[in-house]
Amino acid sequence: MSRFQSLVSTKWLFERISNSNKASKLRILDSTFHLPKAKRDAFGEFKQKHIPGAQFFSIVDCCDPDSQYEHMLPKPQDFAKYVGELGISNDTHVVVYDASDSYGFFSAQRAWWMFHVFGHEKVSVLNGGFKKWCEDEFPTTDIIEHVEKETLIPKLRSELLKRYEDIENNLSTKAFQIIDARGADRFNGTGPEPRPGIKPGHIPSAKNIPYGSVVDKNKGTLKSPEELKKIFHSVGVDLEQPLVASCGSGVSACVLSFAASTLGKTVPVYDGAWVEWYLRSTPEQRACCPEEDQE
Repeated sequence: MSRFQSLVSTKWLFERISNSNKASKLRILDSTFHLPKAKRDAFGEFKQKHIPGAQFFSIVDCCDPDSQYEHMLPKPQDFAKYVGELGISNDTHVVVYDASDSYGFFSAQRAWWMFHVFGHEKVSVLNGGFKKWCEDEFPTTDIIEHVEKETLIPKLRSELLKRYEDIENNLSTKAFQIIDARGADRFNGTGPEPRPGIKPGHIPSAKNIPYGSVVDKNKGTLKSPEELKKIFHSVGVDLEQPLVASCGSGVSACVLSFAASTLGKTVPVYDGAWVEWYLRSTPEQRACCPEEDQE
């Protein structure tokens, strides 16, 4: 993946939106998504308070409506139509952020990855997200600006996407390493999954890197390259070898993909993630997963 200004600071963004010439080809997207258990309305919060000039990008709405799994990638033409209505063309520099409690390192990276999958590399993540923007006392607004519709021509980059069959084949070929962004309890099968009917556990041979571990909690920003390398190495990941990211439903996996991209590493995402794997695989293909007949 291109590292076109992949990470921008709150100060950088404030200076850009304050300069009408520099802001002309800039589009800011609030891509906040909350898990159902949070009982929070992302769009409702956006309407009350957001970065000036931002539009709302919903990973729930911009998805494949025919899939039985949550927020799976839409068809290229559907993605192009959705972002075109947000005023985005192939020349637009997109900055994504979210208002999660983990300093913007959750669903913003899902939006970042989606743009890359559809061939748009001029996309950056706001370091620290909306939480840091507010902590830095930069202005917010409740005004949703009208934008003119644009045209984006997508180009699917299938090498950034992994399907169920790819993961299943990898059980025997071991062509790539798998990193799982969920919490350790869900990964190890000792804590509940947030979705009904899905038990915890992980894909055999996967390594666990909880997505929150890549964030410096004191600063609210992404950890340094040196710190990120230590995190990957600490679980036995070889950054010189192929790597694929997974999670519960394809969102937080993108955080690890993004973190690796700042190290110059291209990491595809398994879009169906653990939910699809649990529903389609056999009990033998699930590690540390308590099965009904074993209870």
